[in-house]
Amino acid sequence: MYVVQVGLVSRAIAAATSLAGALHLKVNDAIVIQNSNALALRLLPCDVFARTALLGREVAAFEVRLARALAATPGPVASLDPRVEPRVYQVDGFAITFWTYYEATPDPAEPAKYAVALQRLHAAMRNVQIEAPHVMERVAAAERVVMNRSQSPALDDRDRDLLLSTLHSAGEAIQRRAATDQLLHGEPHPGNLLNTPDGIVFVDFETCCVGPVEFDVAHAPVEVSMHYPGLDQVRLQECRRLVLALVGAWRWDVHDQFPDGLRHGRDILGLLRAGPPWPALGTLSIG
Repeated sequence: MYVVQVGLVSRAIAAATSLAGALHLKVNDAIVIQNSNALALRLLPCDVFARTALLGREVAAFEVRLARALAATPGPVASLDPRVEPRVYQVDGFAITFWTYYEATPDPAEPAKYAVALQRLHAAMRNVQIEAPHVMERVAAAERVVMNRSQSPALDDRDRDLLLSTLHSAGEAIQRRAATDQLLHGEPHPGNLLNTPDGIVFVDFETCCVGPVEFDVAHAPVEVSMHYPGLDQVRLQECRRLVLALVGAWRWDVHDQFPDGLRHGRDILGLLRAGPPWPALGTLSIG
C-alpha cells in the first residue's frame, strides 16, 4: 500500500479542484476521505468523488475502462460522474478521475445482503471483456517481495520461509482444484464497499484480477460466505490462507506505507503459524 505523500496532498487537491472548476463543476471545499494508493476527495458543493494519484503509480485508465463496461450491467458498482467526460485527466503530474459520490451509512452490511451484492458483481463481471492479471501473477509478485531481502529487510529467515512456503503451497492447492476462472474485484473486503440507503456499492477496482470466485469471497467476513451458494469449501479455505500470505508479504515490503504495517505483518505470521481454520481478511484490520 502506498499513499500520496503529505507534501503532495495540497498539490493534488489544487489539481483536482482546478480541473473540476474548468469542467464547470463548482468547488468551494475539498474533503480528504482517504489517502491510500490514490487521494480520495469529496468536492463540494458539486458533490463529486475525485480520485487523484501520481502519474505512473495509478491504474486509473483500467478503472475507467472497467467502470464504463460495467455501466451497461446491473452490477452494484460505483459509477463515473455523468456530468463530465468519462476519462482520466492529467494535471500537474496527477491522474484524476471523477466518480459519483455515494452517501454511506455507518452500519456494516448485513452478511446476506453482502453475499447477494457480491454474487451480482460476479455475474456482471462475467459479461465484461477486459484484460486483467491472474491471481497467480499477484502471488508471483508477492513471492518476489519476500525473496528479495533488500525489498523485505525486516523479515528474518524463519518468517521468510513461512511466507514463501505458504504462497507456494496455497497457490498450488488452488490450481489443483478445477475451477472456472473469471474477472474478480480482487479485494472486495468491507473497506471497499459502501453500504448506501439504496444498497451496497463496490468501489476501488484497481486490484481487479482473474481467478476463482472463492478468492474474492475470502476477503469478506466468514458470515458472508455462508450466504454465497456453490462455493468449493476446500478452495475457499486455501484462498483465505493465500490472501493472508499475500497481505503479509505486502506488509513487509520496505516501500509499504500501511499504518503500523510491520505489526500487522507479525500478526499475520502468527495467524499462519496457528493453522486452520483460516480467518477471512474481512474480519481483520490488516487489509
